[in-house]
Amino acid sequence: MVFEPLISVNKFILNASLQDFLLESVLGVVFLWCLYSWRKKKHSALSLEEEEEIIRNWHPEPLVSSSEPPIDRDPANYPLVTSKVDVITQINGKNFLNFASHNYYGFAANPTVEKRVIDCLHKYGVGTCGPRGFYGTLDIHLNLEQKLADFMGMEEAALYSYGFSAVASAISAYAKKPDIIFADEKVNFRIQKGLDASRSTIVFFKHNDMDDLKAKLEEQRKKDLKNPSKAKKIRRFCIIEGIYMNTGNICKLPEIVALCTEYKLRVFVDESISLFTIGKTGRGVTEYFNIPTTEVDLIMGSLEFSLGSGGGFVIGTSYVVEQQRLSGLGYCFSASLAPILTEAGMAAIEVLEQDAKLKDELSSKCRYIDEQLRKLLSDFFSVSGHEESPIKHLFLVVSLPRDEEETILKSIVKYCFKRNIILSMPTYLDKEVFMPRPSILLTINVAVSTSQISEMCSVLKDACTQVCFRQKLVFASQ
Repeated sequence: MVFEPLISVNKFILNASLQDFLLESVLGVVFLWCLYSWRKKKHSALSLEEEEEIIRNWHPEPLVSSSEPPIDRDPANYPLVTSKVDVITQINGKNFLNFASHNYYGFAANPTVEKRVIDCLHKYGVGTCGPRGFYGTLDIHLNLEQKLADFMGMEEAALYSYGFSAVASAISAYAKKPDIIFADEKVNFRIQKGLDASRSTIVFFKHNDMDDLKAKLEEQRKKDLKNPSKAKKIRRFCIIEGIYMNTGNICKLPEIVALCTEYKLRVFVDESISLFTIGKTGRGVTEYFNIPTTEVDLIMGSLEFSLGSGGGFVIGTSYVVEQQRLSGLGYCFSASLAPILTEAGMAAIEVLEQDAKLKDELSSKCRYIDEQLRKLLSDFFSVSGHEESPIKHLFLVVSLPRDEEETILKSIVKYCFKRNIILSMPTYLDKEVFMPRPSILLTINVAVSTSQISEMCSVLKDACTQVCFRQKLVFASQ
């Protein structure tokens, strides 16, 4: 029994061909060489002096490029808000006319909303300290979700603790790697991050250009006809904004719905700006264009604009919203919306429902400021934005290099600030897919008077005249 292995090896050697024998011999020699040639490397410990020398000689690269200008971190050199944010806002104790805050209905300083928030704070405390699926759901969360669903006439809604994550998570919860998403090239950054997270194939079409969208849909249809089996596994989405944050323009929803029906796409609409501001009763672009909400698969957005609160939402059918509760990363893994912000959103919606004139007043102010801007400042600015949009973008009528346009617009904003008018310039990250052109962003508050609008336009015109003279620019008026 002991010699059986040796006998087997001997038989193998005698019966093997010369070629097999040589191959096995070479492999055996290589194995033995590798086995005995390996030696464990001995690492001698460094002395204390050697360690100190290495530390002294190590010079880490800076986290931020040294070519960037130093940042002024002295709070005394920055505008400090010393009052509630409203039409008249105090900066460093001085009153300013505010055209820079997304506080369209003034809910940030509304006494009715404020009282309910204080009562809510006494009842629930500050935060929930848990996600919705893990002891983070309060009764007021469910109440606000039902309120949003009822307001839009849809089946169900889901609340997020952050408007950015609501939009980004809503997209990636449905669209996956094999899918195709058609998106307007001017969509905001949170939509862009949702597109990235989905890992889908992204096709951008020109801003509000339905001919370009149709051409890209037709191109995709031809590809699908060449490979029908692959096409059956692909889901198709179209993602737009009700009112575009980067332009103020309203989407062309009727044409988009028609194209998506023809080419079988699901429609997602970000109504962060348009909900509560557009439509006869503020129910967004579907109401504005008289399109049934059933034609839109998902409405998403933020409570941080029209309602002056915080958090985000998605609204749709029960089937669609339930998928959010299971797959929405921002819903599953973030602490739920703070009770006071939930109550602020609920109170704001109820104020709008009880006072229907608020919506009409806001639309009237938006149309008036749109008219005044185009009438008084057309020599200096190209005004971008739907007439009823609560945001307006002012682009220079002359096209210049980006850094020069930014310098001019910053000078105009600073001049207006010295005249007690608060304006703002949108800032963008380098990761924007299509970098928006520099602009001045105006926001409209329902409480602003026509005389205050005229004052702002007058100061803005003076600023343009002063800055343009210093910069020696030639505008249309010259």
